[in-house]
Amino acid sequence: MTGIIFNPTARGDKATRFRRDLADLGSEARLVPTRCAGDARLLAAELSAAGFNTLVAAGGDGTVNEVLNGICDTPEGLERTRLGVIPLGTVNVFAKELGIPAGVAGAWRVVRSGHERRVDLPCAEFRGVDGKPERRHFALMAGAGLDSRAIALVDWEHKKRIGPLAYVWAGIRAMRPPHPQVRVTLGEITRVVELAEIGNGRLYGGRFPVFPRARLDDGRLDVTLFPRVTWPRVAAVFARLLLNRLEGSPDALLLQSETLTLAAETAASEVPFHLDGDVVGTLPARISVQPRRLRVATDATRG
Repeated sequence: MTGIIFNPTARGDKATRFRRDLADLGSEARLVPTRCAGDARLLAAELSAAGFNTLVAAGGDGTVNEVLNGICDTPEGLERTRLGVIPLGTVNVFAKELGIPAGVAGAWRVVRSGHERRVDLPCAEFRGVDGKPERRHFALMAGAGLDSRAIALVDWEHKKRIGPLAYVWAGIRAMRPPHPQVRVTLGEITRVVELAEIGNGRLYGGRFPVFPRARLDDGRLDVTLFPRVTWPRVAAVFARLLLNRLEGSPDALLLQSETLTLAAETAASEVPFHLDGDVVGTLPARISVQPRRLRVATDATRG
């Protein structure tokens, strides 16, 4: 059985077109719309427990994250249920990483093909928005520092109207001093930085190879650290990303690890923490990875 968990707010009129595109599926899948933030996780857990062997996240990376966690919440859910993706969000980084077509018809063909790939499953333990300890999995990326501050500043009404440009404007606002200071520890290595990014795949923001060494199934987390973030450094890093030459940059440190911790350098400061592009809480955080734990519907021609 296949269930499609659908975010009806994803990119405005995509919701209406998506319903039309699914009208001819008939008995092939059960379409389940979400009602509020967090609902996709609950629905995914219910459907996985009910025996659905494929759950498709139809929406953006936030919907993918919720469906993924719903599968993880179910006893033996990861063994029973694979994850599919129909990208309907603003950026759709996870779908781009897997080579899943942007169109509904193409993405649905990938799900129906039956081909799957096992990828690594990262997990984060952090302080939730209510101040209580929380544990949550993520598909592709986590981070703290200036980008998590920017995500927290995104105006969601602007995002619906102007898409990725809403993140650009929020990023400009986030650059105002003072910058957050994040202490990152990987084994014997400790660094204090203004921006820390953790990746499961290569891409950040849809197309930028911020984690050039990363593979979805290598059992390691890729960590890219930016000690200081100024406008000249941003321009230099951006130029390197366009040429896929971030390695060797004097403004970035690239590392790999199976576990790491993040903490605010100053106890009095509160640093937002994001998973898959949504702020989920604050530091401190501990991140680990389970090798090849997640089953994902993919194109048979992709590695």
